[in-house]
Amino acid sequence: MGGILRATLCANESGHVNPSNDAATHSGTFDVPHDPIARGGSPWLKDKVALVAGGGLSGPEGGVGFAIAWLAAREGAAVAILDRDSEAADRAVRLLHEAGARAERFVLDMTDDHAVAAAVEAVVERFGGIDVVADSIGGLGLEPTLESSVEQWERAFALNLTQAWSLLRHAHRHVRSGGAIVTISSSAAQATGPSLPYSIAKGALEKMTTGLAATLAPRGIRANVVRVGMIWGAFAARGMTPDQREQRRRAVALGTEGTVWDVAAAAVFLLTDQARWVSGQTLAVDGGGFAPRNMGQAGAKPEPGKS
Repeated sequence: MGGILRATLCANESGHVNPSNDAATHSGTFDVPHDPIARGGSPWLKDKVALVAGGGLSGPEGGVGFAIAWLAAREGAAVAILDRDSEAADRAVRLLHEAGARAERFVLDMTDDHAVAAAVEAVVERFGGIDVVADSIGGLGLEPTLESSVEQWERAFALNLTQAWSLLRHAHRHVRSGGAIVTISSSAAQATGPSLPYSIAKGALEKMTTGLAATLAPRGIRANVVRVGMIWGAFAARGMTPDQREQRRRAVALGTEGTVWDVAAAAVFLLTDQARWVSGQTLAVDGGGFAPRNMGQAGAKPEPGKS
């Protein structure tokens, strides 16, 4: 092996590395595998309870919420789905049951604070507590800010910000130490285009969530944001032509279209102990952002005959 250190995995009770000083063999022992990240092999949410707001299965593509619920269940969690659409919630629960997971649905208007409080209490009564929370709800607020009515403005904030605040306000006291929270934002939150109530509300959601990371840290609870780029799913499918979809794909730096599963994989990672030292962060899942355009080189001399 030349001068390369060779490590042998040997489990002991210390969990510390005890390198060998044997210069002749340059070999040593690497005494980890008590750290679950190093060991792996077990579902990351085994025996945990995941509350997923917006987790119903709507349309053939499904949305981010259902994808999170599905992946959380695959990682061993019992899943509580909160959704306003009873049919979508029933479809999600049926599929999770067929996959062998424990799941229940709670139908409510997430913008009704009293309904949210009651749903959280019902989840705790049924499941005994909460370990992780994911809020995937959003939409509306696509009118220009200065042309929005008061009702449009308030509705956009209710759906993209206030409902998440309401959910976390009621749920946090039931989240066990070592738990985690993820909210779903949008690349619109940091966009430099025209001002929209939607983007303003999502920006506020990000600020609220990262602030809660500091608030909840003493209890061992993490909070992070997943900022979503131009993915294809139930939300996009409702109002996009094939030409618009193709133009949007070309605008992505990687030149590909993301899916709800890309977002859900990031969200579930942040909910598990694989991300146990990640809190207060905003993770962009956006294919690298917008594709760069060749605008020429500043200061370069123009080619002969061109100006």
